[in-house]
Amino acid sequence: MVNERKIRILIAKPGLDGHDRGAKIVARSLRDAGMEVIYTGLHQTAEMIVSTAIQEDVDVVGLSIMSGAHNVLMPAVIDGLSEKGAKDIVVFGGGIIPEDDIAGLSEKGVKAVFTPGTPTADIISWVKQNVTPK
Repeated sequence: MVNERKIRILIAKPGLDGHDRGAKIVARSLRDAGMEVIYTGLHQTAEMIVSTAIQEDVDVVGLSIMSGAHNVLMPAVIDGLSEKGAKDIVVFGGGIIPEDDIAGLSEKGVKAVFTPGTPTADIISWVKQNVTPK
C-alpha cells in the first residue's frame, strides 16, 4: 500500500484582527476532509506566517482577514515566501474582502479569495483541485 502525503495547510490570522471563528471553522473542515492543518492563532505578522509555513513544510497557506488590511497583508506573505525561496507554496485568502479588491489580490499572487458565506465544501474542493502535496 502506497502511503501518500496529505495536503499540509497553514491557516493564519495576520494583523490585529481579533475575530477567528471563520478561520477555525475552515481549519476544522479542512482537517475533517483529510488534510493536515496547522492553525497559527491570532495576531500573526507576515514574517511569522512565512516562517511557520516554511518550518511546517506546508503546501498551502490560507489567510483569514477581517480587518480591511488584506491589500497589504496578503501580498506581504506572498513576497515573504518568495524571498525565502518558497514560491511553490500556494496562498489563498478569505474574510471581509470587497469584490473590487479581488482582481488586484489575484495579480499579486493570491490564488483564490473566499468571502463570507462561502460553503466550506467549496473551499475544500478548491484546495483539492489546486494544491498538490509535495
